[in-house]
Parts: sequence; C-alpha cells; structure tokens
Amino acid sequence: MRLQILGLNHNTAPVEIREQVVFAGDEVGRAVARLTDIEGVDEAVLLSTCNRTEFYVITSDGGRERLRSWLRSERSLDPAFADSLFTLDADDAIRHIFRVACGLDSMVLGEPQILGQLKDAFREAQQAGTTGQHLSRLFQHTFSVAKKVRTDTEIGANPVSVASAAVRLAQQFFARFDKHTALLVGAGVTIDLVAKHLTKKEIGRLFVANRDVERARGLASKYGGYAVPLTELEGTLPEADILITSTASPDAIITREQIEVAMKTRKHKPVFAVDIAVPRDIEASVAELSDIYLFTIDDLQKVIQEGQTSREAAAVDANRILDEEIRRYLNIERAKQASPVITALREHGQAIRDEVLRKAQRRLDKGVDSREVIEFATASLMKKLLHQPSVRLREAGEAQEHEIIDATRKLFGIDDD
Repeated sequence: MRLQILGLNHNTAPVEIREQVVFAGDEVGRAVARLTDIEGVDEAVLLSTCNRTEFYVITSDGGRERLRSWLRSERSLDPAFADSLFTLDADDAIRHIFRVACGLDSMVLGEPQILGQLKDAFREAQQAGTTGQHLSRLFQHTFSVAKKVRTDTEIGANPVSVASAAVRLAQQFFARFDKHTALLVGAGVTIDLVAKHLTKKEIGRLFVANRDVERARGLASKYGGYAVPLTELEGTLPEADILITSTASPDAIITREQIEVAMKTRKHKPVFAVDIAVPRDIEASVAELSDIYLFTIDDLQKVIQEGQTSREAAAVDANRILDEEIRRYLNIERAKQASPVITALREHGQAIRDEVLRKAQRRLDKGVDSREVIEFATASLMKKLLHQPSVRLREAGEAQEHEIIDATRKLFGIDDD
C-alpha cells in the first residue's frame, strides 16, 4: 500500500484556477466515493478549502497519472491545468500532511483553522466509507503531531488571519473607520473575525448579509450591526465603503452590473473590497471598474507575510519536531509490515510446543522419569523448531545465497566467530 497526495494550493495555483477545483458540501463525500471506485485506489480523503484542494489517497499500484486524469475528467479541466497540480508520495507525502495540519503550509503561517478543516475532511471520508486502517492511522498520528507542535512551539502566538489582513489592508485606504460603513457578505468564521476586527477599529456602521438571514442577524447583533437578506443586497451596496465577502456559494453573488449601479448611486465615491471566497463571490470583471479597489485572497499575501515574521523562528522548531515525528511514524509503519510474520512465527512455535507438550504429558502418564521427559521435551522442541531453518540454510550454502546466511546471523544474534 502506498500513500499519495494529488492536489493544488495557494503555492501552486492562483485563485482563478483554485476556484475551478473546489468541492463543497455533499460533493466531498461523493467525490471520494467515486475516486475509490477506481481500480487500485483503496482509501481516500479530500480536503477542499479556499486555499487548497488535496486528495490523500492509499493506492495498491501507485498510478499517479490515473489520479490526475480522474481529476481532469471530474472537473472537465483543460490539459494545461496539469501544470498547477502536484503529486507527492511516500515520505514527502507524510511530511506534507503533517505541515498542512500544523499550519506550516498555510498562507497564514501557523493558522489554526486548517487543523479543524482537516479533521472535518477525515470525518466526511469516514462517513463516505472511504477510509481504512492506513489513512486512519495516518490521520490520528497527524492530529497528534499538530497538537505537539502547537504545545511545544510558539507557532500559534500572535495570530495573523486572513480576516485581520483584510482589515489591515483597509487601513491603507481609510485612516479612520468611524465615519465609514462596512458590508460583510457571509456569516461563517471568517466574516465573524472580520466583524470583530472592524468593531475594534470602531467602524461607523456594520451590515451583515447572508442567505440565512437568521445567521446574519445573530452575527450582526453580536457586534451591534444590522442584518440584511441577500435579496436586499443591491439596496445595501451603495452604502458600503468597505465590502468584504466570504461565502461558500459556487457562483458569484455580486455582479459587475450591481456594482456599476451602486457606484452611480454613490456618485463614484471609492469602495474598498476584498473577496476572500474561493470560488469568488464578486465577478472578476468588477476589478476593471473605476473607483472600486477589489482584492482577492491571493492579494492579501504581502499583508500576511508582514505580520508573521515573529513566527518564522517557531517554524524552525516546528520543522524539527516534524522530522522526529516522521521518523517515528515511518518506524511504526515499517514495524507493522513485520507484524503478520511475527504472528505467524509465534503461532507456528505455539503449535510445535503444544505437540511436544502432549507427547511429554503422555510419557509422564506412563510413569516415565520426569528428568527423562524433560530431556525428551527440550530436545524434541529444539529439533522441530530448527529443522526447517536448518534445511533452508543448507540450501542457501549450496546456492551461495550469502544474504540468507547473513540475515540468519542477525536474526538470531549469532557472532561470525
């Protein structure tokens, strides 16, 4: 069995490519189920976030190209798309999943949300019936490694998030927030964090728009804002000096036409906008309009890097822990490969022991002297245990199979002398 990873992330593909390969909701379970229908694919977990779509797969024959072909077909991707995909296997794959879980491969170094997303991905694969003993052991060890890294290093200190980066970028446009209005679209964790940061900056007015208006109302009331159903979004857009979106919608929620109408109403008063979602919530062509400054999640990279230099030393310590944990995991897995042989060897030895014990007991029952019975039992046991190895070693000597002879010396701790 072989571990392979197929995917793309913010390091290999820009948002306009990543958004084509996002799996959301029930799509995740169906995708891993279809993947494991492929011959040679035994287990699969899919992690799909705004910054990465990665398949963690156990295969029996290691067919890399077959996995790539499946993904291209699954999403009707252009062949050129393959340049954005990466594949990893064996030790490299183990290191990658450990790094992902610890936040070392994230756009925001050390961010904690990815571990929760990875746990959710594993849980969904379990529900879909696409995990087995190999991925189960790997993911449990991965979660343990992530906990150790966060406990033993400062990787999670002074957190920088996509949400805080968006607000910091907004500060480059507005010296003060108290006379401005923000419109947040979505009601998930990221929007909650954005609202929290804007409130700390004393935003003038705060609107939260969401398809589920009750969720919008709950989040808005938490920060003294106003809830807006998506059906009334067009009427609120002209009010927004700051527009930040983060939903799970597969299609754009805000169109170029809606922005054009809003800008006319605003008399072209500038708007700062950040689209954190993947796929994007705001039509890409909106960036072509005057007086609206539209940024995507990829544009936040520079802002994020400025705020995470303090974590780079912690990342060195984290990678040192990863090296140790990778060795430990591989040792455990390699030891498990010998387990069936060890079990069979013990069962073979036990069967011989039981046979000799029965014969010895019959001799005792007949009144044979106990010392004679002990001599018989020990000699018989040694003879039966060493018969097959002795025959094989003679054959190895005749065939000059020195590796078998050397292996026997190591196995039984026999000195060359």
